[in-house]
Amino acid sequence: MQSLTDIADDLKLLGDKTRLAMLSLLKEREWCVCEFLDIFDISQPAISQHLRKLKNRGIVKESKRGQWVHYSLNVEDKPHLKAVLQQMPSSAAILASLNKEVKAPCCD
Repeated sequence: MQSLTDIADDLKLLGDKTRLAMLSLLKEREWCVCEFLDIFDISQPAISQHLRKLKNRGIVKESKRGQWVHYSLNVEDKPHLKAVLQQMPSSAAILASLNKEVKAPCCD
């Protein structure tokens, strides 16, 4: 079981709208950094910084394929995060709220 401090630190990361949206998208499938660049109107270094913070807490895991890094959710041992993410809207709803559509990944 995680300590209260660890749980609080995890939940602090979800306090950022971009990170919360990223995690919500990751509920349904893995995503490539290039896809996040198309979805969020922020720079590649900012995307990488958000993902680094999530990876450092063990909330996401990465796999490198060629020059691209793909991210997936890693919350099996974090029931507090699973509970929050279950309440989040679907990927389609999140993308619609951002006025974005899912395109074919640029990394394929």
